[in-house]
Amino acid sequence: MSSQQHHDWNTTASTQQQWIPDAAQTGPVTPENEEITDQPTELHSTPNNNRTSVRYSTQTDGDYHASGIWSANASTIAVPATAHSGQSTDHIAIKEPERPSITQDAKAEGDGAGTGTDTHIDIEKQEPKEGEHKDEDGKINGRSKGKVAIIMLALCLAVFLAALDVTIVTTALPTISEHFQSTAGYTWIGSAFLLANSASIPSWGKVSDIFGRKPMLLFANIVFMVGSLVAALSNSIGMLIAARAVQGVGGGGLIILVNIVIGDLFPLRIRGAFYGVIGGVWAVASSVGPIIGGAFTEAVTWRWCFYVNLPLDGLAFFILLIFLDIKTPKTPILEGFKAIDWLGSLLVVGGTLMLLFGLQYGGVTAPWDSAEVLCLIIIGAFTLFLFGMWEWKAAKYPIMPMRLFFKVSNLATLTLVFLHGFVFISGSYYLPLYFQAIRGATPILSGVYLLPTALALAVSSIGTGAFVAKVGKYIPPIYLSFFMMTLGYGLFIDFDAHSSWAKLIIYQIIAGLGIGPMFQAPLIALQAHISPRDIGTGTATLGFIRQLATSTSVVIGEVVYANQMEKKAGQLRAALGPQQAQFVTGGNAGASTQFIDQLGQPQKNIVREAFADSLMPMWIMYTCFAALGLIVMFFVRPKELTREHTETKTGIEAEKANAEAAAVEREEKRASKRMSKASLAESKRQSKLSLASGKASHSQLDVSRSRPVSSQYSAGVTEDGKEKISEEIPPVPQIPSNLERPTQ
Repeated sequence: MSSQQHHDWNTTASTQQQWIPDAAQTGPVTPENEEITDQPTELHSTPNNNRTSVRYSTQTDGDYHASGIWSANASTIAVPATAHSGQSTDHIAIKEPERPSITQDAKAEGDGAGTGTDTHIDIEKQEPKEGEHKDEDGKINGRSKGKVAIIMLALCLAVFLAALDVTIVTTALPTISEHFQSTAGYTWIGSAFLLANSASIPSWGKVSDIFGRKPMLLFANIVFMVGSLVAALSNSIGMLIAARAVQGVGGGGLIILVNIVIGDLFPLRIRGAFYGVIGGVWAVASSVGPIIGGAFTEAVTWRWCFYVNLPLDGLAFFILLIFLDIKTPKTPILEGFKAIDWLGSLLVVGGTLMLLFGLQYGGVTAPWDSAEVLCLIIIGAFTLFLFGMWEWKAAKYPIMPMRLFFKVSNLATLTLVFLHGFVFISGSYYLPLYFQAIRGATPILSGVYLLPTALALAVSSIGTGAFVAKVGKYIPPIYLSFFMMTLGYGLFIDFDAHSSWAKLIIYQIIAGLGIGPMFQAPLIALQAHISPRDIGTGTATLGFIRQLATSTSVVIGEVVYANQMEKKAGQLRAALGPQQAQFVTGGNAGASTQFIDQLGQPQKNIVREAFADSLMPMWIMYTCFAALGLIVMFFVRPKELTREHTETKTGIEAEKANAEAAAVEREEKRASKRMSKASLAESKRQSKLSLASGKASHSQLDVSRSRPVSSQYSAGVTEDGKEKISEEIPPVPQIPSNLERPTQ
């Protein structure tokens, strides 16, 4: 047994904490001053990302036993490199200590009993700290596979219902309009859901940061069910539109919070697999929505389009209530409400609604150049600009932190999300128009014809998630997505009134394979490059940008399509007559599919050719937007996806800490800019001094060449602190006049 040794580990920073290992009892060293019997022999500093772990090894008869690690991540401390009293001590600089964890037994290569031999012992295993999870056999991030399956079932069910309600009413709208005897307001049944969905998305992320993920997810379920119940019981078109708006708010919360919760449940590396499943569920729900809506309308009543949400979403609610084990902060209600960015929420909701209202009204309710439409669009866009400035400069707890946009990779990722949302929604909206107006399909049958896109989208979405989880790379799916999407939508340009079914199916499969990967790959790319504290707001920001893109895309596509139909007005008037031609030109073109079926075959062929020709420029526009992504995607930066996971802390205290951290980061950036400016000014000053010195040297050289004497220079300092270079030239000797020039 070696003699007892006592060593202090003293911090050199302001914390002045102390860890004193004392060799007296058996066991590894811990901060509680537990002691060991054997003499410490060596310390190794092992960097781990931004952390430094120091191993404290013990030895008995040449064998190395269990050892402790002191892992730190703040200011520095100094520790002794040897354990022998009287020997010199080399100091290893590491960071401020936290509680050390204990490794498994380790053995060193080579001998050396307390001789300071450089023997390396690798750190093999470290116990997870609070909030971190270490998987065991049969578990996923500390949860059994069965429990994960139950939680994912509830999350998928919630997303399925939220996505289903976007399209389930499309085939029921004519029946609903007839029931309420309203032809003017029925279009708002679908628009109210989308508008409320888009406007509410940014707020859900921040509210979940304050009150916790689980309470807000359950609350979103309740809002969605209340909206569904009121919609099913509606006795007027106005009541139904209001209920659809409530549904939209709840549906927006469901989709965004499910993505945020998955980010809290699973490590970044395997997170993509679960996002892939969610993307596949969304694709299937969006595709079968028209089919289910048509079946309910014909077999039972249109009200079942909303009743169906109650038992299914209720089941999801109770599963999440019982099995979702995410830490919930005890945030006081009043203090939590005070922390909400109310002005930011008002600006983003108001700006979004005005912008989308203007786009909805344009060309339908009022001309595009009318004061009503222009004011809505301009004021809405300006309000969103004010929202961005408020979030950047003044918001204490911003719902959309502008720092998300400051990294090139993040900006590229969000741009790709906008381009993807802008392009993919056109297939869901205008392919049914093609099938109904040009191929003569019923609304339900047009939904069936979209299944190739939906199935390919679901397969590629799930496959992408599995690929990211297996390989740990998200860049290849992004590249593949935009290549296939550009190719697929480029092939849509070839659709005409007589395209074969082989074309219609194969082209949709290609486009669907391109659409799918972009539902989870960019979310992983964004989360990999942001701080854990921004997961909630970052995910909500991505969802808001995608929703804004889809809303504007449908309107812009309709403008392009309607303008092309207006150009064919003369041809259609000649074939149909002025009275009938007005039903298929301009803004009425998209709503005239049933009118076309009433025409004679020659007239029907002319109208269908006009529809197909008018859709072609619109497909060209969407292909160009997809091709733009082929350039932007190269600015997305790769990053290693870790399997380690720490659950994001939520609550008012976490928000305060995040706000303080953000303030420190801003101040550091300002200080860095000031230092950069000062460094640049100093560099310019040094350049001027070097230039002046160079001129002086050049003058000296000229003098030495013209006169066979040496010049003397002295440097001084002027009153303003600048260096001064003076030249002292001795008198030039006179050349005798009688000196003759030497002869050659």
